[in-house]
Amino acid sequence: MKITDIEAIHLRVEDPNIGLFDGSYDDCVMVIHTDEGLTGLGETESLPSAIQAIIKGPSAHSHARALKELLVGCDPLDPDLWQRMYEGTDYVGRRGLVMHAIGGVDLALWDLRGKIKEKPVHALLGGAHRDRLPAYGTIYPIERTPDGVRGQVEAGKQKNLRAFKLCADPWWMDDLSLTGRLLQAARQAAGPDARLIVDAALSYYTAEEGLRLLPVLRDAGIWFLEAPLPLDDVEGHARMAGHGLPLGVGDLGLTHVREFIEMMDRGGADICQPDISEVGGFTGILKIAAEAEKRGKRVITHGYKTNIEIAANLHFLAWQKKEEILEYSLSYSPLRWETTLETFPVESDGCVRVPQTPGLGVTLNAAAVAKYRWPH
Repeated sequence: MKITDIEAIHLRVEDPNIGLFDGSYDDCVMVIHTDEGLTGLGETESLPSAIQAIIKGPSAHSHARALKELLVGCDPLDPDLWQRMYEGTDYVGRRGLVMHAIGGVDLALWDLRGKIKEKPVHALLGGAHRDRLPAYGTIYPIERTPDGVRGQVEAGKQKNLRAFKLCADPWWMDDLSLTGRLLQAARQAAGPDARLIVDAALSYYTAEEGLRLLPVLRDAGIWFLEAPLPLDDVEGHARMAGHGLPLGVGDLGLTHVREFIEMMDRGGADICQPDISEVGGFTGILKIAAEAEKRGKRVITHGYKTNIEIAANLHFLAWQKKEEILEYSLSYSPLRWETTLETFPVESDGCVRVPQTPGLGVTLNAAAVAKYRWPH
C-alpha cells in the first residue's frame, strides 16, 4: 500500500464567537489517501491556511520540503515517516507551526495504520488500561454574574458532566471579589466534591499578578491552574509553583518534548497539557509522556477542537497507566458537534467510552464538509 495524496481541508463557521479564543470555529482536517482506497483522518489546532501551505508546498529546498511531497509514494506503515517529516522541514520547523502540521498528519497516519491492521489506535500504542474515561466540560466564555455561572454549570450537568473547567478572562483581575463570587457560584452548582479547573488563558501576564489570584482559587477548591502565564516566562512559572495549587502547562503553544522538559525541570510544572495535534500527534505526545513519567509528572491532554481530537485523546488517555480526565469542549460551534458522524456522549456517571473500532474510530461527515468548507 502506498500513500497517494494528503488533503488539508479548511472548515470554518462565520459566527460572532469566532473572535473568541475558541479553536472550534476554524479547523484544518487532514485526509491521507492510499492506492487501495483506505484513508486516514486527522486535524490540527492551528491556522488552516498556513497548514495547507506546509502540506501542499511547493518545497523550497531539501530541508524545507512540503509534507505531501515527503509522504506520497511511501508505505503508511513505515515507522520512520514522522522522522522523515521532521528532518525534511527542520530548516523552517522543529517547533511551532510545522509541528502543528506534522501533528495533524501523524494523527491521520495512526488512524490509517489502525484501519490497515484492523485495530483501534490504543491497541497500536500497546493496549488500553481502561475503556471509559471521566470527562470535564470546558466553559468559555464564563458569565459575569453568579446566577449566570450557576446556569452554565447546570447546563453542563444536564449533559452528565461532573467536572468543569472555567476559562478566565482579563476582567477577572479587575475585581477579585467578583471573581471569587463567580468561582464560589460554580462550586455551589457543581457540588463540594466536583473537580473544578481554572484556565488562566493569558488573563494576566506576570507571576506577581497570578499570585494575587491564587488565594481566590484555593478558596473555591480549584483542582489545578492551567496556563498560568505566557509560556516564554519559565522563571515566572517557577515563582508561581509550590503555592498549594498544581500548575498545568503547554496547551497555549508548546510543541516539542524539549519545551515540556524545560517547563517540568525549570518551571515547576506539575501537569503537562499538550494538544496532541500541536506536538506531533501520537508520535510526539508519546515522547512527552515518557519524560513526564520519568519525573513523576502527569499528562492531561488539551482538546478544544472536534470529535476527531476527542477520539485521539481518548485513545491516548486509555493507554496511559494512570487514569486522567478528558477535556470535553462545550463550544457552541457546529464544527465541534458535526464534523464526524460519530458522537461521544457523556454517560450518566460522567464518563465517555473509548472507541473500539479500527483506527481513531471516527468518520468524516461529508455533509458537514460540504457545508462548512472554506472557501465555499
